[in-house]
Amino acid sequence: MSESFVRTAVLSDEEPLAVLDRRTWSTLHAVTPRPQPPYDRFFDDRHRPEDLLVAEIAGRLAGYLRLVPPTPLPCNAHVRQIQGLAVDTWARGRGVARTLLDAACARALDEGARRVTLRVLGHNTPARRLYESAGFLVEGVLPGEFLLEGKYVDDVMMGKVLV
Repeated sequence: MSESFVRTAVLSDEEPLAVLDRRTWSTLHAVTPRPQPPYDRFFDDRHRPEDLLVAEIAGRLAGYLRLVPPTPLPCNAHVRQIQGLAVDTWARGRGVARTLLDAACARALDEGARRVTLRVLGHNTPARRLYESAGFLVEGVLPGEFLLEGKYVDDVMMGKVLV
């Protein structure tokens, strides 16, 4: 990505992130209904700015990735989970998602994590290819876990060992 960088989100990113999130909503990756007004807040107790990495290109918000511990359990503290990745339509094909994934893995290592996990819908071929190219492996599949637009879709669990 030229002229880009990744940083931690700040409160003032809330509205641009919310707009990006609504603009990129698709059954290719979303299991929740399409957002409708009045919209929920983007940041809340479970979705905090410090949990999001945002990518910018030439000062313009291009995408985000949410990285969190999967549970509050001490025995699971060595794992981080990606729970959301979105790239704005104008920024696709410019390496934004890969840059965010690399930054998330680096952050996870800095936080002492040994693994990063994620879940992806089985029919989301572009995302699955991206994750595989970044070293994530399929670790499990829940067949037909979601019914989206009249079709059953697999929930695919992927993970990457960091150390």
